[in-house]
Amino acid sequence: MPAAEARHDVFQAVADSTRRSMLTLLAETDKELPISRIAEHFPISRTAVNKHLHVLTDAGLVSNRKVGRETRYRLQPDPLRDLHRWLAYFDRYWDNKLIALKAFVEEDDSE
Repeated sequence: MPAAEARHDVFQAVADSTRRSMLTLLAETDKELPISRIAEHFPISRTAVNKHLHVLTDAGLVSNRKVGRETRYRLQPDPLRDLHRWLAYFDRYWDNKLIALKAFVEEDDSE
C-alpha cells in the first residue's frame, strides 16, 4: 500500500473521543509528553494508548521523537485547519437557518 493511502484521515482520527481527549491533553500542556504520562490520564492500557497515538501520528496531528528509551509526543495542530474550515461552513449554515426561522416566527407573530 502506498504511503499516501496508509495515512489516516484527520476526520477519522478525531472521530474517536479518546483521541480527541489526547489532543486536548497535548494542547493544554503545550509540550512533549511521554506515552507513560499520557497513559496516566486514560482508563485504557498503555498498548491502547499507543495505538491511538499511532493513528494521530499517521494523521499528522501529533509528532513523536525518541528520547532515550521513551517516545515523546507533541501536538501538531496544522491539519486541524481543514477540519475547522469544514465545521465553519456548517456553523454558517445553521446560523443562516436559525436567522430564517427567527424571521419566519416573528413574521407570524406580527399578524
